[in-house]
Amino acid sequence: MPLETLTTIPELRERLLPARRAGKSVGLVPTMGYLHRGHAALVDRARADNDVVVTSVFVNPLQFGPNEDFARYPRDLDADRRLLAAHGADIVFAPSVEEMYPRPIVTHVEVESLSGRMEGERRPGHFRGVATVVGKLFNIAQPDRAYFGEKDYQQLQVIRRMVADLSFPLEIVGVPTVRDVDGVALSSRNVYLSPAERAAAPVLGRSLAAAADAIAAGAVDPRDIEAAIRGVLAAEPLAEPDLVAVAAADTLEPVDPKAPPPAIALMIAVRIGHTRLIDQRVVAVP
Repeated sequence: MPLETLTTIPELRERLLPARRAGKSVGLVPTMGYLHRGHAALVDRARADNDVVVTSVFVNPLQFGPNEDFARYPRDLDADRRLLAAHGADIVFAPSVEEMYPRPIVTHVEVESLSGRMEGERRPGHFRGVATVVGKLFNIAQPDRAYFGEKDYQQLQVIRRMVADLSFPLEIVGVPTVRDVDGVALSSRNVYLSPAERAAAPVLGRSLAAAADAIAAGAVDPRDIEAAIRGVLAAEPLAEPDLVAVAAADTLEPVDPKAPPPAIALMIAVRIGHTRLIDQRVVAVP
């Protein structure tokens, strides 16, 4: 069946109604477009799990701060459609900003305890914008399952908590981070990197690997784990750390060395040139 492109909320609801009445399952992959192999992995997982696969392509202005890259965020819907068709998606939902927000929005979703720390502290309002648009997409598509990459680990936990707290009747599926051969996590923002900056980018993965090795060797004090990350980052002149966070993987609460959690989430954001890259790793505590 050829990929369909829908641009309005009523079109998508009408298109999904017969499938829902027939008892078919719907999988939703929310994206901001400029798709790559990481997004393809989400679509592949959704295709394996569901009868109908919807991928949204929408650059959401609510999650960008005043000095962030909303206007220059890369967009290529034609290329996105080719990738989605190749991976078996049924529908691409590509609304305009005016379709999603026909008037200034005054209703927001905010997951307070998880949104204000770490990445949320660096980017005030970011997770409120994410939760609001994702909640809106859930209401529009009413999927049985929705798929998110684990690279945006705090985002994944925010959405999981929102779904639990607001009793959304769907399953949130986290999909492992897809990486290039040199370990760099795939991201739409990688296109911004110059050749020299791209050559420096593997330092993010190396720093997380160093922290994972420290945990495997018995480190549970977050100061020691953070020091392992910063030590590797400091050796790369082009890398400017913006966020180094160590938290309990399930709750994102601070790690208590006296009662360490079963797994620790490592989350970093690093500026390389003008580009802010993020990466994460969840490490079991021995």
